[in-house]
Formats: sequence, structure tokens, C-alpha cells
Amino acid sequence: MTAVGWAGWVLRRVVDLALVVALAAFAGLVVGPHVLGYRTVTMLTSSMAPGIEPGDVAVVTPLPVADVAPGMVITYHIPVGDHRVVSHRVLSADVAPDGSVTMRTRGDANDADDPWTATLAAGDTAWQVRAVVPWVGHAIRVLRTPVLSTALVVGVPVLLAAWVLVGVWRPEPARVAEEDAEEDAEEDVAEDVAEDVAEQDVVGERV
Repeated sequence: MTAVGWAGWVLRRVVDLALVVALAAFAGLVVGPHVLGYRTVTMLTSSMAPGIEPGDVAVVTPLPVADVAPGMVITYHIPVGDHRVVSHRVLSADVAPDGSVTMRTRGDANDADDPWTATLAAGDTAWQVRAVVPWVGHAIRVLRTPVLSTALVVGVPVLLAAWVLVGVWRPEPARVAEEDAEEDAEEDVAEDVAEDVAEQDVVGERV
């Protein structure tokens, strides 16, 4: 394989990998929640360390309020202040006659219980943490910056175009090897023919 052919093959593999990673991230963070019904939540604090570190992404799935039980890690809006979203462990869950659930929670890394009591209304959906993906949240936060968001909008089509063009302009290694073998075979045949002709000329001269 020529140096140019090898460089083209390497470039194609790099572009392929970049596209696979981009498509996997898109499927997991955009398509998956709509198709499979889960959500992703980026952890911003260390209140659940070491199980969930800042920058980790928690994958949460819907859970009927009546099924909330102590020991579960639930993602919910706190009932005070800025009503931010937290993912904390349930310490107690009491079901009221109307079907609502009152729960007390605490972050695993915190020394005290959360200073509030959260109430989930009957018929609402709770969100339980089912899995944690380390570090992905850092990438998500970076990708959401205006500069990189614009770069992605422009860059993904460029990568796709490059992938297509590389496939057109640069043959696969197997095909290159086959073509090289054919060229070598043709050269060998040409050399054999030349040798035969030379031998016949020598014989003719001797005769």
C-alpha cells in the first residue's frame, strides 16, 4: 500500500470512530429518553459521593409514587428555595390517605438529613436513579456552551461529508492489496515473456 493510500485508510478509521461516538452520544442522550422513557441528570455537587461524583450522569427511570421506599435514590425538586433538582437517598416514605407520599432524604456524603420534607402527590411519577455514567456530565456541560454548540452544528455535517469523500477517494486496504497483487502478477508475466523472447533470440542466433 502506498503512503497516500495508508494515510487515507487511517483518516477514514478516525472519521468512522468520531461518527460512532457522536451517534452513540446522540442516541443515548437524545433518542433514548424519548424511546425508552428514561432521563439523564448531571450531578453538580458531591452530596452523593462516592457513588455519584460531580460531573457524573445519573440515568433515572419513572417509578409510581406509591412504590417509593427507603434506600432508593430519588431525583426530585426540593420544596424550598430555588426548587433545584437533587438526587438523594430516601430515609423514610409515608403514604397518606390521599395517596401522596411524604419522604425524608439525605445525600450519602452529607452529615445530616435534608432540612425539608418532600411530598410527592398521588398519581405523580417519581424518578429513581438506576445507573451512573462517570464523567459524561462534564462533556455535556462543555458541549452546551455556545461556541461548541455552533461547532457541532457545523462540524458533524463536515465529518459526515469527509467520511463519504474518503470512502470515494481512498480505496480499502484489502482492495489496495488486491490491486497491488494484480500489478505484481502482471509485471511477473511481462518479465517471463521478455525472458522467453530473449531466450528465443539467443537460440535463433546460435542456429
